[in-house]
Amino acid sequence: MSLPHAILTALLEKPSSGSELTRRFDRSIGYFWSATHQQIYRELGKLERAELIRTLPGGAPTRGQKKEYEVLAAGREELVRWVDRREDPKVARDPLPLRLRAAGVVGLGDLVDELRRHRDLHRDRLEEYREFERRDYPAEPATRQERVQWLVLRGGIDMEAGWISWLTRAVDELSEEASGRGPRS
Repeated sequence: MSLPHAILTALLEKPSSGSELTRRFDRSIGYFWSATHQQIYRELGKLERAELIRTLPGGAPTRGQKKEYEVLAAGREELVRWVDRREDPKVARDPLPLRLRAAGVVGLGDLVDELRRHRDLHRDRLEEYREFERRDYPAEPATRQERVQWLVLRGGIDMEAGWISWLTRAVDELSEEASGRGPRS
């Protein structure tokens, strides 16, 4: 996924100012595609110069007024092209599994505590996602857009549950090893 496509998606969902867009990234899109506020503003400028978005009509904003952006036909066409593109899955680049592999060579040190901490962080995120689901989707999604957004949320829930499962297994097995009982067979 690329930042320009994330911005086009967000603006098609709801035309927004740059500051509104950054808040929306902080509250939703940022959970699976993060960007700094500077990156978002820089990308808005690029998208506008590429004539994929424009400032909403209504005259030039006066000092202190926010420019609101909307997606142009060319921006929608770019998003359609991108959605239809074939792309292989990306390899996750989380350093924790690599650190665990390194611990197999140099020793565990305090890594089991770090695994527990990560498990707790994933549990917190899972609960946050489940709360979003309870709040935003108490019943079946009513529209295609709601269904797709719910599916993205469900993907996040499933990924967090997977992390928790793996981390629990790692903590259990490595705690036994650290306590002197040896690895499980």
